[in-house]
Amino acid sequence: MLRRPRKVRIDTERLTLRPLTHGDFNAWTELRAASRDFLTPWEPTWAADHLTRKGFTNRVYWVNRSVAQGSALPLLIIRRADNVLVGAITLDNIRRGPAQSATCGYWIGQPFARYGCMREALTAVVHHAFTELDLSRLEAGCLPENTPSRGVLEKCGFKYEGVAQSYLQINGRWRNHVLYSALRSDRRGRTDAG
Repeated sequence: MLRRPRKVRIDTERLTLRPLTHGDFNAWTELRAASRDFLTPWEPTWAADHLTRKGFTNRVYWVNRSVAQGSALPLLIIRRADNVLVGAITLDNIRRGPAQSATCGYWIGQPFARYGCMREALTAVVHHAFTELDLSRLEAGCLPENTPSRGVLEKCGFKYEGVAQSYLQINGRWRNHVLYSALRSDRRGRTDAG
């Protein structure tokens, strides 16, 4: 039985992070469609129904179920000044017990890239994960040539851990990923995250 999802909202200086709702359909599909060429090199191939109402409705149900079960925390990134969707960030595969960890993934719409929004959002999510969710470790991966994503992770206190061979199928091909982690009690060097 699912618990009623608790309301999650994280506010930063410029942004609000909150779960997806049915009312976000137009903003989400428009930003994803407008950013398709920008996102395609870095993401798994989109399903045929990715931008459809049915696909979006299924995504909203997954978000609600994941938040209620505590297995994931998918959040939209909204610019507060004008209530515009700029991207999304997700803590997925939340593991409890001795692991107390999660995997972090994110995307930013092309018009909003390089303005520090993802750094601000990721810093807030890391802090939330360590203080509110009581997680101990966050993991993230990206393609080795994705310099902007690597920069965001490093600026948010994530440390390089190595390479995972054929880690994810991206744009139709199995690709290696560089792996990073952030630890709540990180003794690997100074970090501002969390």
